[in-house]
Amino acid sequence: MKKLSMFGALIGAMFAYGANAADITIYHMPTCPHCHHARDFVSNNLIYEYPELKVTLVNVMESANREEFMATLKKCEYESGGVPVLVIGEKCFQGYADSMADDLRAAVEADMTDEAKSLAAENKKALAADADAFKKSHGDRLNAIVEREVKSANDDAQKKKIER
Repeated sequence: MKKLSMFGALIGAMFAYGANAADITIYHMPTCPHCHHARDFVSNNLIYEYPELKVTLVNVMESANREEFMATLKKCEYESGGVPVLVIGEKCFQGYADSMADDLRAAVEADMTDEAKSLAAENKKALAADADAFKKSHGDRLNAIVEREVKSANDDAQKKKIER
């Protein structure tokens, strides 16, 4: 009987995982205005609409992040190294314009349940009605965005030199 309940728990976890929003990785440069617009859209809208969403920022100006960025460009079949590049689940978007908002939301919702999509729609309405109040009551959502710190072997060597 325990084997059956463990199997049920595993299946339940798989369905719960499918209900989550697709996470976002944003490859950016600090000086890029389009990158700032993309980050603003995600941080002012999407993280509040989708309570399970996690966002990772990757600064492509840092040498330790370049190899990952180049691999992402190849995976996404992009020939130019233009930023921002947003990877949402299995979908890639290069550049940013406000007209992309619905496409970005659709990518986030690709594997979500109808219930999770309904909650996102309610959050979007509440955000539109009174953004300041909604953001204040959901201030913890700012923790959904993290800047990736990639360390190379060279970084470790530099650190060891400094410690001596």
